[in-house]
Amino acid sequence: MFISRIASLTNFLVASSALGFQVCVLYPWHKRLDDDFEALKEEHLRVLNTIKGTTGGAGAEKRKGIREMLSGLSGWR
Repeated sequence: MFISRIASLTNFLVASSALGFQVCVLYPWHKRLDDDFEALKEEHLRVLNTIKGTTGGAGAEKRKGIREMLSGLSGWR
């Protein structure tokens, strides 16, 4: 009886600590990764639209090189 009580208590402590770890550590980390991924998708679409808008047509401004097109975007050097 004493051993089964200790096993039940140990099981409860392990399960409680695992749930606490998931709620306090893994969920906020997952949420941050998800937000960063959404921001990355938006930036990718913005870059694609920028390139798409400047590559069609015969104007001199539309014939810029890829490095010149991307030089105005954030973080590109």
